[in-house]
Amino acid sequence: MTSSTTTQSNVSAKDIGTESYGLRKGVLGPIETLAQSVSAMAPSTSASLTIPLVFAYAGNATWFVYLLATVSMLLVGFCISRFARLSASPGSLYTYTANTLPPAFGVAAAWGLLLAYLATGASVAGGALYYATVLSEQFFHWAPPAIPTLAVVCAVAGLIAYRDVKLSAEVMLWIEAVSVGLIVIVLILLPVHIGLQLDRSQFQLKGISFNSLGPALVLSIFSFVGFEGATTLGGEVRDPLRTIPRAVLQCALLAGGFFMLCAYSEVLGFRGQSAALSSSTSPLHMLAAKAHVSPLGVAIDCGAFVSMFACVLACATAAARVLLRMAHDGLLPAALGRTNARHGTPGAAVALSIALMFAATVAMALRGETGSTMYDLLGSLSVFGFLTAYALVALALPFARRALGKHSHVLAAVSALTVAVILIIAIFDLNSAEDIVHARIPYLYLGYIVAGLAWYAVRRRKAQAV
Repeated sequence: MTSSTTTQSNVSAKDIGTESYGLRKGVLGPIETLAQSVSAMAPSTSASLTIPLVFAYAGNATWFVYLLATVSMLLVGFCISRFARLSASPGSLYTYTANTLPPAFGVAAAWGLLLAYLATGASVAGGALYYATVLSEQFFHWAPPAIPTLAVVCAVAGLIAYRDVKLSAEVMLWIEAVSVGLIVIVLILLPVHIGLQLDRSQFQLKGISFNSLGPALVLSIFSFVGFEGATTLGGEVRDPLRTIPRAVLQCALLAGGFFMLCAYSEVLGFRGQSAALSSSTSPLHMLAAKAHVSPLGVAIDCGAFVSMFACVLACATAAARVLLRMAHDGLLPAALGRTNARHGTPGAAVALSIALMFAATVAMALRGETGSTMYDLLGSLSVFGFLTAYALVALALPFARRALGKHSHVLAAVSALTVAVILIIAIFDLNSAEDIVHARIPYLYLGYIVAGLAWYAVRRRKAQAV
């Protein structure tokens, strides 16, 4: 094992640049890089599944909750983009933290980020199962078997992720572009048929209590997690020190606008309907029918399924590159750090990522859990991993800049504000559990991080004894 197991305690000039680790260099352009972040978020999925859950808490303030979430993620995105201008590595947020803060912080970021991508991938695989069931029952009046459906989704995503990162990015790009485009068309046509009107109840936040905004904010944050996914690509991107920071900020800003538009339109569109938005299994399908374009509703449901698949693919791509960097730093076996000479992808890391996602969903399927429950529970778990990585990157930024002789009081203030916002969101998350299953998730995550730190301590002790 190399001395990198201990991670770096500060940033030096040699950290500025790009590292390939056997991956193909410069094969992805700006649009493909943005596609990695967008697909890891699966925005069309949030429009269909997450916004109704947020509405159950926030009601008329749903759009406002997404505004708060957008501001929070722009703060996080700002901190990430400052780091992304200094270096490009497949370890992404883990690398930024490990090169700046003491070893334990870097290790916590590594394990947290890895779990975040794996849990998100498994979550949206469950979402794909949910929409496969919805579509099959609609057209064929039968529900597909859970485990074979999950196997196909994970296997195809894993194959594309292994085959070619450029192919992977292009597939994700077209999937998300079509899905989001269909949703925007429906939202544009909706006011044409229901009449242009200003929903004063939403702008006045009518009937909203402050206590309900906490859990709603936590759920809205899940819509954004993964927006930093472009940072996992590192040197695979052309001109990464410029392209990646832009992709991160563009993704947060565009997604925030899209989510606020969807939230406002869905709440408005369900006015006077017998079914509540919070209980709708396919809200955009209903809005398409209200806009007199029912075929687009079916297309959106199909798009949501395919978008879930794209998110599995994006998470497998991201998780594999985190595994690769962790292996290079001695946190995991060296085999996970090797890349395929022909495809330039970390084959073993991709296979392990997909296997873990599949295993998590199969375990829940064997317990009789539905795809929507997988999406909910595994998504809730992933939020803790992302918040850990986000907070540590924001904390590390002022130290990294100072080590390079570029200290800024304004940047330090933004960093402190970002950490404070993340802590508040985490506290809301801890206090928003409504049942015993959700209440256990934070403790499961804490046990996982402790186990990761213990694993690191054992491997470090062995390396020092050699």
